[in-house]
Amino acid sequence: MEDQQSKPEENKFEKITDIIIRLGMLFLIVFWCFSILKPFILMLIWAVVIAIAMYPIYLSAVKLFRGRTKTPIILLTLLLLSLIIIPSILVTESLYEGISYLTLNYQAGEPIIPPPNETTANWPSFTRPIVEIWQHASDNLQETVLKYSEEVTTVGSWILSAFAGIGKGILQFNLSIIIAGFLLAFSENLKVISSKVFYKLAGENGEHFATITVTTIQNVVKGFLGVAAIQAVMAGIGFFVAGVPFAGLWSVACLVLAVVQIGIGPIAIPVAIYMFSVSDTTTATLLSIWLLITLLADNVLKPILLGKNAPVPMPVVFLGAIGGFMLSGFLGLFLGAVILTIGYKLFLVWLEIENQ
Repeated sequence: MEDQQSKPEENKFEKITDIIIRLGMLFLIVFWCFSILKPFILMLIWAVVIAIAMYPIYLSAVKLFRGRTKTPIILLTLLLLSLIIIPSILVTESLYEGISYLTLNYQAGEPIIPPPNETTANWPSFTRPIVEIWQHASDNLQETVLKYSEEVTTVGSWILSAFAGIGKGILQFNLSIIIAGFLLAFSENLKVISSKVFYKLAGENGEHFATITVTTIQNVVKGFLGVAAIQAVMAGIGFFVAGVPFAGLWSVACLVLAVVQIGIGPIAIPVAIYMFSVSDTTTATLLSIWLLITLLADNVLKPILLGKNAPVPMPVVFLGAIGGFMLSGFLGLFLGAVILTIGYKLFLVWLEIENQ
């Protein structure tokens, strides 16, 4: 009797031990795979986002090329790469020219920062502290830097780290675009796989969740990130044509502010004011008009691309962009907005399903 009772207990113990071993091996394999892919996870996720956002354009291009698939993929990949590489070259060239200009002025003993123009005397009284700091920096930059050493050190370190992140982010962008091209080539197989994954995660509601995810990605990319890129390009064109110093730097700053939904105003307005004091009136006026059009373009483009209602509240995009930037650098600035928006939409859909 004791032997018969001990056998079921032994079998039960063996089954539990077997399950623990299998789960341990599964966890080890998953962890190992994750560790291998960890350096590429951000690029892979962003590649998926790009592929989903470009899929409608890809289908239109396939129809245009009478069913050919390779040619549209190559053209779309080259187009996206050019949209990243060309502005990157212009920004780098602008920064190099700006640094060279500062170096030459310093060696020649000329003021690195140009003094305020006579027109600043007519500015409102609340701008006097700004003009005084400006004048002091133009007269004696070294003394001004020493006076505001803490602020300069903080801002300088942040700018250096931001530039390092931007350089890495641009490289990741280019690699993600290339990966997105390969994903588009196998889009039909990937649609089947993604449907199965969502079905495993959400059961009968998997297809609905998949549709919501795809729609949200396309809306965020074209309605928020797309508009931000258009505004940054428009502002950059104005900066370069008007001869604004460090035009590339201000263009990147406009892109960042536009993505986090603050807008390009904090950069565009001071630049316009500065150009009125150091440039001729015609150039400054034309630049100001162009920047005003760029500022207002946000109110025109978003309704066109998004329709009447935005897919999510603005704070969700803002928190996603800021959090993504703090977590993952320049690429996270864009990816964070997309991921948090998807999470927000899926959460709302899940609540509606639970309440039904």
